Amino acid sequence: MAEFKRFYDTFKPDHYNIYLDIDRDKKTITGKTVIKGLAEQEQISIHQKALKVSSVQLIDEPLSFKTDDKNDAINVQLPKAGPVEITIEYTAPLTDTMMGIYPSYYEVDGVKKQIIGTQFETNAARQAFPCVDEPEAKAQFDLAIKFDEQPGETILSNMPELKHENGVHYFDTTVKMSTYLIAFAFGDLQGKTTTTKSGVKVGVFATKAHKANELDFALDIAKRSIEFYEDFYQTPYPLPHSWQLALPDFSAGAMENWGLVTYREAYLVLDPDNTALTTKQLVATVIAHELAHQWFGDLVTMKWWDDLWLNESFANMMEFVAIDAIEPEWRIWENFQTSDVQAALKRDATDGVQSVHVQVNHPAEIDSLFDAAIVYAKGARMLVMARALVGDDALRKGLKNYFAAHQYSNATGADLWNALGEASGMDVESIMNSWLEQPGYPVVTAKVENGELKLTQKQFFIGDGEDKGRQWHIPLNSNYQDVPAIFKDNELSLGNYAELKSKNGNQPFRLNVVNDSHFIVKYDDTLLNDILEHDDKLDNMSKMQILQDLKLLAEGKQVSYAKVIPFLRKFAGENSVVVNSIIYDLAYDLEDFVNPGSNEENNLRKFIGQLSAKQADRLGWEPNANDSKDDQVTRRLALGGMLYAKDNDAVNTAHKIFSQYKDNLISLPADIRTLVLSNEVKNFGSDELFEKLLASYRKTSDASYKNSLCSALTDAKSESVLAKLVSHFEDSETIKPQDLRGWYRYILDNDKGQQLAWDWIRNEWQWLEDTVGGDMEFATFITVTANVFHTSERFTEFKAFFEPKLNTPGLTREIKMDTKALASRVDLIESERDAVNAELSK
Repeated sequence: MAEFKRFYDTFKPDHYNIYLDIDRDKKTITGKTVIKGLAEQEQISIHQKALKVSSVQLIDEPLSFKTDDKNDAINVQLPKAGPVEITIEYTAPLTDTMMGIYPSYYEVDGVKKQIIGTQFETNAARQAFPCVDEPEAKAQFDLAIKFDEQPGETILSNMPELKHENGVHYFDTTVKMSTYLIAFAFGDLQGKTTTTKSGVKVGVFATKAHKANELDFALDIAKRSIEFYEDFYQTPYPLPHSWQLALPDFSAGAMENWGLVTYREAYLVLDPDNTALTTKQLVATVIAHELAHQWFGDLVTMKWWDDLWLNESFANMMEFVAIDAIEPEWRIWENFQTSDVQAALKRDATDGVQSVHVQVNHPAEIDSLFDAAIVYAKGARMLVMARALVGDDALRKGLKNYFAAHQYSNATGADLWNALGEASGMDVESIMNSWLEQPGYPVVTAKVENGELKLTQKQFFIGDGEDKGRQWHIPLNSNYQDVPAIFKDNELSLGNYAELKSKNGNQPFRLNVVNDSHFIVKYDDTLLNDILEHDDKLDNMSKMQILQDLKLLAEGKQVSYAKVIPFLRKFAGENSVVVNSIIYDLAYDLEDFVNPGSNEENNLRKFIGQLSAKQADRLGWEPNANDSKDDQVTRRLALGGMLYAKDNDAVNTAHKIFSQYKDNLISLPADIRTLVLSNEVKNFGSDELFEKLLASYRKTSDASYKNSLCSALTDAKSESVLAKLVSHFEDSETIKPQDLRGWYRYILDNDKGQQLAWDWIRNEWQWLEDTVGGDMEFATFITVTANVFHTSERFTEFKAFFEPKLNTPGLTREIKMDTKALASRVDLIESERDAVNAELSK
């Protein structure tokens, strides 16, 4: 694809004066934008999308212009180059795609309402006002908004409101910033505010469908996160306020608009008295992620979208750094290990995966860069490695200098490495570029050969992969002295193993201790048996890592999948959440190897019941105020395992609990609510129950309860019930488009509903594209499908449907990647099924 033209090369705005008159009833925008800037030549282009431009003027003189919808452009002819002031008048529609300026719909006491919000990343500011809509085109903005205002309504924006006269709200001039970070919202909102130690006003806002106390948790986390970042970055928060706003309709998880961060309701508001710890941790990390961006992404912004990782990878790491500092008892880095690390290792092992830094030009390709497992998770792990190498003192010094050098401007990855390198005295760039610029990661093989301990590195693949001889600068993080900090060659001999072991207190040899480096280890039998013989001395993270690496090696067909199963039995008695999370991930992966309703499936149910029984007995069903984090999460895993095993006691106990709460299901303890509801639908389902739960889903504004109801309803075993749910996929009054992917995924994963969901997406693909096609989540419907399918028949159908769409901009990489991933899974299952089922029958 030819390089896309950058409008900033010919026109450099430095100030916008934006007036918007928004009519919610007619769903129209009437706008006038005055842009001051430097025209580098007589012909310039300004971005627009779906704007109906009525006039373009230079001061008061009309200019010749043409709109070019194919390239989202207004092409303007100027009398000469130089400083200009251009006035553009236009009209535009409010969208219903959750991009640009759009309405969010909700109900309060049965009354339908809406609020207006914005979503401009990556390039949707051009749908709201004409601009040079590129991250490098930073400018200052004066915003004035008029709307069909009702008494008591609230309007918010990036900066404080200066005045309100003649129905127009005028906001203070912004600092220099990128167009995609502009935001505003208005409607019947409630809010709570506080002030940080340094005087920054912090607020949380939501619709009045929520209880007032549902804003308290987010307000506390936001305040303490900003205070932490000001100290850690040694750079003040640069704006007067930091508003957090929950939007009822929101395509992403959250968006770091400077001074007005927007969120899905599920990631901001929660019931402080009945929300699972894992949900609180998720909400806290999302808030901390977006607030990390206020410096890293907003104050200093990537120069172009190819350095998206510079924003997202860093914020992804910093969310864990911040929450670990302000809520240390949560041990939040364990969540990083069980979620982000696992996603990165899985995705990054497929040949053809993008590197963290990847070239991109066409707007349709930009959204495809938001590969969460790579740009967020792998990138964060890469930065965790960098942090471990340079240390926190050098990291903070380097960041302070980085912000000082590039504030209110743009930067590249090289700028960050240079700042950290100068602060640490290390060649950070050469080490990190081997991870930044190359896709994939290595497996380090450790073996004892003729008494010598030897290491080799080679790219690891799940499925077919072309070995291109890539090498990485690997932080080995060994528990043995004298092992190099960085391994960058193909092979390395460490010396006589017996002597090394004796020198290091006779402990077994280990690599990647604490699992912070982005590689896996394949120990030979001598080394692995040595580790397992001393497993009583392994910490929980080490046990998790052994299971993690064996799982990946099995998926890469470097070890037998069946040989991993005994390790699940070996570690099943652990109380640790990191160990149990990987155990159950592995255990439920075994579902792909059995057919529904078969003797093999019965063996798997029995096996998972055996893994779960001890913990289920220890923890019971009733949450305890003194439960540790490990207990809270393990209870849900163990009781879920007993229900999967169809244990009569578990099934009947869950039914009894449901009966106790049947008149107020939302008050079911959040830790077990999904289990109880799903059990009821599966084992005691009726039309009356279905209608009751679906009505509750429509009515509630509690996102956690909504998720429980969705999970339960899609567990139905009646095809007619599942068909009713599928019939609501295009009914936004029941299932909002932002939530559709979850419903689709759950029904696709239900063997009674898979055909229904698969038929729907193939028949309604055009509707789906029209509804969420401009959204970065659109391509993930392909990933969800590939992640559920695991038979050769479904693989054939998957290719038949998606391969003709290979040339669709924004979908090409996803289709290729998911086709490879699904091919490798089908091959693995067909080759390992007999051995796996033989092991499960023991």
